[in-house]
This record gives sequence, structure tokens and C-alpha cells, in this order.
Amino acid sequence: MMMLNKLKAEIQHFKDQSHNFKILTLTNLVYGIVLPVIDIFVAAYVMRNSNDPSKVVVYQLTIYTGIPITFLINGWLLNKFPIKILYSLGMVLSGVSMMIMMSLKTLDITGIGIAGIVMGMSFGFYWANRDFLALATTDDKNRNYYYGLETFFYTIIAVVIPFLIGWYIAVYANVGDSKFAYKVITGVVLIVTLGASIMCFKGEFKNPVQKKFLYLKFDPYWYKLMFLAVLKGLVQGFLVTAPAMLIMLLVGNEGTLGTIQSIGAIFAAVLMYIIGRNTQPSHRLYVFGTGLVLFTVAALINGVLFSTLGVMLFMLFLLLAKPLLDLAYFPIQFSVIDILSKKENRNEFAYFLNHEAGLYVGRLAGAGTFLLMAYAFSNEIALRYAIIIVAVLQLGSYWIAKGIIRQGKLMVETVSAKQ
Repeated sequence: MMMLNKLKAEIQHFKDQSHNFKILTLTNLVYGIVLPVIDIFVAAYVMRNSNDPSKVVVYQLTIYTGIPITFLINGWLLNKFPIKILYSLGMVLSGVSMMIMMSLKTLDITGIGIAGIVMGMSFGFYWANRDFLALATTDDKNRNYYYGLETFFYTIIAVVIPFLIGWYIAVYANVGDSKFAYKVITGVVLIVTLGASIMCFKGEFKNPVQKKFLYLKFDPYWYKLMFLAVLKGLVQGFLVTAPAMLIMLLVGNEGTLGTIQSIGAIFAAVLMYIIGRNTQPSHRLYVFGTGLVLFTVAALINGVLFSTLGVMLFMLFLLLAKPLLDLAYFPIQFSVIDILSKKENRNEFAYFLNHEAGLYVGRLAGAGTFLLMAYAFSNEIALRYAIIIVAVLQLGSYWIAKGIIRQGKLMVETVSAKQ
């Protein structure tokens, strides 16, 4: 009875949020169904059909190149089109990119690059508008709850979808027709993205008020966050492709990939919701630091063991580390944008655009580290030790984040004192 009352209270708490908060959360929930497919199984498809980890990295690099370019294009388009249209376009393009990939007769670099650029454009339109809407829809008090709730849904989805899709592909692979399974999944992805787009149009979302969005100089406070963004991007260069490559090389097939992604995800989902629901802005540094430590432990386990057991443990630690990092990072980023957009009287999107450039530099450095180690030594050395290198470097993010939070408090207190 107590559990039922608690559940009712949590549902009521969600209902008490603003209309746009609820619509944005539900839109991301629907689109979240296809994110595991995009993040993991497309890379696995390239790996299965080429058996070349470098092609997976090339695919990821083209995605990362498409994202900042699309952020820039999105800024111009926001002056002419409603944000709901651009947000929906990003979701639908992810299905289009998968269709391009599945239509390739041979996975050559050109075809993979085109599919990667289109997927990068998808992510660019999606994340540029999603981040702005999240900033506009939430405030500093409920952002922990927003990201905890979102992470809860995403992690639950990460239990069901990888398991079902992984074994679905594995069954077709046993009869020699895994490509057909991927084509069916691509069709489902396209349908789901259309459903998410329809949900998005129920929101009352508004475009940024300020029209200008391209700036070259910012307040010194912003550059601290940019340094943090570079370190975040450094790890992102591995997180999307490395798990799929490790599993395909050391474990075997997509069925196992789906099972590993599902193990422990229920626990992680409930934990993220509890953390998001009960933590305050003052707790973000502790959440962030815990995520950094868990990711470093995951990288060390993978490097030392480099086996089936090592991959399983790596994925389990990653299930906790990644959402913890995101749950803390985004509210920290948004608080900086809140402060500086008022201080400098600028379009909030200007900061998202510049922030994406910082992520891009980090992603290039991370993926470049992998490629250099793969060509200079071997794919095994790259998969084994490059992740450790970037994990140790990212530990420095803790002290940068600590400085950002401390300075942010001082700036808010100074403004309040003047008023």
C-alpha cells in the first residue's frame, strides 16, 4: 500500500509540471525507443559487414562532423521556421540515415561517410533544439528531476530494446539473413521517429527571442565550460562505437550485445530517478565525481582483462557512469548559460552552438587517438588502452566543474546584492 501511494505521489508530481515539460519529456521518451538502435546497432552493422573497426570510427567521425555544421544551419533556420519543425526533422532524419546505410551494396568509405553525415545532421537538429527546449522548459530547481526522469525512461528502454533487437538480429544471422533483420528494424525506426514528431507538435514551444546567434568572443567564465566540453567530447569519441566493437570482437554477436546492455539496467534506472528526484543543485559535483570514477574503473577493467568478462563488467559500470555524468553535466551547463545569457544579453542558442564546437574538438581528439593507436600498433591496443587514456584525462573534469560551480554561485550572489 505504501509503495502504491508513493507511485501515485510521483505520478502527481509529474502532472504538476508545466505542459511543455510534460510534452518534451514524452517526446524524448518516444524517440528514446530508437536511440539504442542508432547508438549501438548501426555501429554493429558496420562492424558485422566490414569486420573493420576503423570503418566504424570513420562512420562516427562523419557523424561528429555533421553535428556542428547542422547546429550552425539550425541557428539560421530558427529565424525562419518554428522550432518544432526543426526538432521533428532531426528525429526523422535518423531513420533516413539508416535507410541510406541499409541500401548500400558494399560498405565503402564513401557510402558510410554519406550515411554518417546524414546521421550527424539528425543529431544536430535533434540536440540543438532539444537542449534549447530543455533550457527554456526547466529551471535550476527542477533540472535534476528532469534529467533523472529522462534517464530513468532511457535506461528502462535500454533494458528492453537492445535485448529484443539483439536477439532478433541474432536469429536472422543464424539463417544467414541478418541484413533483412536490419532493414525491418530500420522501417520500425522510421515509424517511431514519425510518432515522436507528432508528439512534439502538441507542445507550445517558442523560438529564441534574440535573432543573432553567432559570436566569436565570450565572457571568460564561458571558456571554463568549453574546457569541460572538450573533455566530455574526448570520451564521446569512444562511448558510441567502442562497446559495439569490443563485443563483436571479444564476445560474438548482437544477441549477446543486447543481453549485456540489459543486465543491471533496471537497477541503474531506479537509481537515476531517485538521485534526480532527491538531489539539489548543491549535490551535482558529487554526482559528477562519482560518474567520473565509475567510468575510469570501467576503462581499467577493460584494459586489464580485455576478455568476455572484461567487456561485461565494462558495460555494467558504463550503465551507471554515463547517466550519472549526464545528470550532473547538463544542469551545470544550463546554469552557466542562464547566467551568461542575461549578463551578455545574448541568444541562448549562441551558447549551445559554441558548446558544440568544444564537444567536436574533443570528439576528434578522442577518435583520432583511437585511429593513431590502431594504425601505429593494432586494433586491440587501441581498444584496450585508448579508453584508459581518455578516462584518466577526463578525471580532470572534476576540478574544472568545481571551479565553474563555485564561480557561478559568486556571480549570482553579486547580481542579487546589486538588486
